[in-house]
Amino acid sequence: MIIPIASDHAGYPAKELAKKALEKLGHMPVDYGTHDENSVDYPDFAKLVASSVTDGEYERGILVCGSGQGMCMTANKFPGVRAAIAWNPEIASLSAEHNKSNVLCLPGRFLTEEEIEAIISAWLSSEFEGGRHQRRIDKINASND
Repeated sequence: MIIPIASDHAGYPAKELAKKALEKLGHMPVDYGTHDENSVDYPDFAKLVASSVTDGEYERGILVCGSGQGMCMTANKFPGVRAAIAWNPEIASLSAEHNKSNVLCLPGRFLTEEEIEAIISAWLSSEFEGGRHQRRIDKINASND
């Protein structure tokens, strides 16, 4: 799967690790930046990934900032995006299984390389369960109307 990924300056080191993890797992990251640790505004980069998911160009995306919060808040402003912050594999899996998350937000300042790989692997290998969870997704989608 081709997966767009972006970060701000605080998430840059973790984004680079996430790209390696994606490649190791057999996926191709598309890097929307930032490309160094010079200060930038996270909404500019969240917008690039979130809009590519909203537009249907990509099925899923990954965003990284220091806490994951800013990226998640921004991404969730886009129609059809269900961004979730995950700090461990179980949270990542649940976000996919129950919430049909399509943008994974990582708190880059708080994760090791091994944790990043485990979180991404869990998220990508988890499938939406449907059923009662679909009813809830429908309500989320209705709130955007």
